[in-house]
Amino acid sequence: MIHKLLVALLVTFLLAVASRSSAQQAKNIPRIGYISGTGSAANPGPYVEELRHGLAALGYVDGKDFVIEFRGAEGKQEPIAGLVGELVRLKVDVLLLPMIAAIRAAKEATKTIPIIMVSQIDPVSERLIESLARPGGNITGLATLQRDLSGKRLELLKEAVPKLGRVGILRDADESASATGYRDYESAARALKLELQSLTVRGSTPDIEGAFRTGIKAGARALIAITNGPIFYNSKRITELAIKHRWPSMFEGSAWVDAGGMMSYSANDMQQFRRAATYVDKILKGAKPADLPVEQPTRFEFVINLKTAKALNLNIPQSVLFRADRVIKEASAKVGGR
Repeated sequence: MIHKLLVALLVTFLLAVASRSSAQQAKNIPRIGYISGTGSAANPGPYVEELRHGLAALGYVDGKDFVIEFRGAEGKQEPIAGLVGELVRLKVDVLLLPMIAAIRAAKEATKTIPIIMVSQIDPVSERLIESLARPGGNITGLATLQRDLSGKRLELLKEAVPKLGRVGILRDADESASATGYRDYESAARALKLELQSLTVRGSTPDIEGAFRTGIKAGARALIAITNGPIFYNSKRITELAIKHRWPSMFEGSAWVDAGGMMSYSANDMQQFRRAATYVDKILKGAKPADLPVEQPTRFEFVINLKTAKALNLNIPQSVLFRADRVIKEASAKVGGR
């Protein structure tokens, strides 16, 4: 009887130790906090998957070597600061943030949790970091520096639509990065003898239709969107309206062309998120964000949605088609998950 009791006690003890060890191991799995502007728990979007693929390529096993604490703003600006605060309170090991609003909120919320940005704005001019080479503080990552590509986008748009005169530039009047972007397009437009029309929207539910009406009255016949914040969240509506009003469109990310926009010239969005995995890897191995230079893309891609061009009754010149890195001929996926 005593022998059986001792065996039972030993088994109970071993199970308790194993359970505690398992719980401790689970607790120690690095957690990556990720906030998507347009994604939801049911549909995180393709960018999160690219991050997972990037980590897998580096030897990380999902659920064993890392877990992603995902939060989705579902196309709304208001929840972002609260979602950042939630992840900071969870004390995640690293934050990976693709939206300027989330990066700013995180900069205010924590000085200790490493922040990896995948950003389309200039983080230096936005005072998020000290310099690209030595960011300082707790923020590093990738910056596509979209403004450097403004002239090329206008040039490609004019080549695709040779008789183009006035271009509407859709932008968020409350976002400082969009004002900088508009000035860069203005400079390029003068050299190309194009006229621009500023189409401004404000707030978390911007009046996109009103902006298009303004452009039509002003004689705009094409569209470029500076894709920060709420404008990105309304991508589907914007591409639909551009087609409805027969406006050729140029965008600052290929996901817009996948969603129905006519053209884009930018760094490859998917590759950027895959590259972000290298920053996660370095930080989890002890590197400090302050010492990790911000990476800029070295290759850009020109994407054309031929299906959209045909819907606009626009014949894109062969000389332009030949320069495309990718041509979409069938309906594709929606923008989402960034």
